[in-house]
This record gives sequence, structure tokens and C-alpha cells, in this order.
Amino acid sequence: MDVNVDAGGEMGDDDLSVIMSERRRLTNLAYRMLGSLADAEDVVQETCARWYAMPAERRQAVASPAGWLTTVASRICLAQLGSARARRERYVGEWLPEPLPGHREGADGAAADPANPADPADRITLDESVNMAFLVVLETMTPAERVAFILHDVFQYPFAEVAAVVGRSAAACRQLAASARRRIRAAQAPVAPTGVQAGLVREFKRAWEAKDVRSLMDLLDPEATVIADGGGLAGALLEPLVGSERIARAYAGSAGLVGGRTLRERTVNGLPGLVAEQDGVTDTVIAFRTTGHRISHIWVVRNPEKLRPWQG
Repeated sequence: MDVNVDAGGEMGDDDLSVIMSERRRLTNLAYRMLGSLADAEDVVQETCARWYAMPAERRQAVASPAGWLTTVASRICLAQLGSARARRERYVGEWLPEPLPGHREGADGAAADPANPADPADRITLDESVNMAFLVVLETMTPAERVAFILHDVFQYPFAEVAAVVGRSAAACRQLAASARRRIRAAQAPVAPTGVQAGLVREFKRAWEAKDVRSLMDLLDPEATVIADGGGLAGALLEPLVGSERIARAYAGSAGLVGGRTLRERTVNGLPGLVAEQDGVTDTVIAFRTTGHRISHIWVVRNPEKLRPWQG
């Protein structure tokens, strides 16, 4: 990452140490707020640029550089969330968060070399707050709700500090976070253990490759939903597909996607998923949500601009 130093000062070791120690946390914060690794990188870059744009004496006077960086990054995210809705109204088809590969997982699914970690996707901590189902619910929140909830409930910042970011009172921020929690609870359903999910994804892969409509239907919840994101840059459904039979028949007939491609089981945002590769290049990433012993949601990302972390 490039950093800028103000014309009147030099970047000291302490300054560099502050930035390097905070980059991972800021990237984690911004990805959860924006649902985009590329945008998160831009936020971190802009935050660091603002830090180094200050005269050296002002930087030295900041009592908590980490707190300053968090506040600035969060405010940038809040502003971006405010404009994102207008941009997504012009987006071709459905918009989905940017999927991430498993921690230190290389393009072929194997563990990457610890001495040469993926960057920056490898800096995202994969937990329940980045699984695709969680990120999709975050997209239904207002910008202020999302920022307040992530800062307080995910990153444990007190409401007094959240208020400084959102520009509202601590009491108002407490209400924003409570509203966000209600959205999360309303969207939650019992989730199968990871081992069960992996088995369902594996069976889905087998049935898909075999074009077995009946087996696909048996794996799907009757009201299952598929949402795909091609962004107008790759073929994808423009509207959600609902119902186990419709989905099963669509997948069994999707020879154009499976033909000539290799399907692999991969970790997608911390949970079992699938990727499709053509000539060694990942062009489709599929995330799943399982309820009980059936698949209830399938999210398909084909927009190549969102698949950079998946390329070798």
C-alpha cells in the first residue's frame, strides 16, 4: 500500500508501525460495512492518506491513533453506504456482497504458503459476521444502522464512540443497533453444523453434475431461493429464482455453466461452498445457506470484478 507523507514532515517508524498494526482491523471493519473487499481497500488507503496528510505535530498530538483511524474509516464507509444505494439502482441484476476464499486458501483450494499470504483477502477474519447470509441481511439496513451495529455488536465499540462516527447521540445509536439486531433475528433460522452443510454442498455438486433433478429437489427446501450477481459482465439470473423444482430443473439444465468447467468444493466466507473454474480461472463462486438438512438459499457471484481474491 502506498502512503503519502506531508510536505513538511517525514514518516517515522512510529507512524509506520501505527498504520501496519491497524491495517488488518480497518480492512475487517470496512469489508463488513461495505460488503466489498475492493471498496474496503480503498477506504483503508484513503484513511491512511488522511493520516499522513496531517502535519507531523498534529499526528503526534493524537492521543489514540487507532481510535482516530477507526473513526475516519467508519465515516468514509458511512458516506459510501449513503451513495451505494443510488449506484445499485443502476446495477444490472441483483447485487451481492463480494465473496472471500477461506483463510490462507490458494486458488486451487490448498493452503497457501504462510510465508506468502494472500493479500489483502487473507487479512479478513472469517467468522459468522462475514458469512454470506449475514452480509445479505446487512444490505437491508440503513447506513446508520449498519455502521452502529458493526461498530458496537461486532467490534465492541461503546456507543459514545459510535455516536462520534454516526453523528447522533449515544441513545440514538443504541436504538439503531437494536433495530439492526431485530433485522438479524428476523432473518435467522436454525443453521446446520458445518459438517452437515459440507455434506449437503457435496451432494448438491454431485447431483448437479449428474443433472439429477430428483436428487436436487430432495436437497432443496421447497421455498429455496437462488440469487445471482453478474453485474452485466457475466451471464446470470436478473431476478431471484424461487422454489425447489424450478431451481432443480434450472441447475440440471445448466449445461452451459457446468460444461467445460470444473466444480470444486471451497470455503466461501467461512462456510462450505462451490466454485466453477474454466481453464484454471474461477468465474463463479457459490455460497449456500442450509436450514436443518436442506439448502434454503444459494448465492451465485459471477461478476468478474468481485472475484479477484479467487484468482491465483
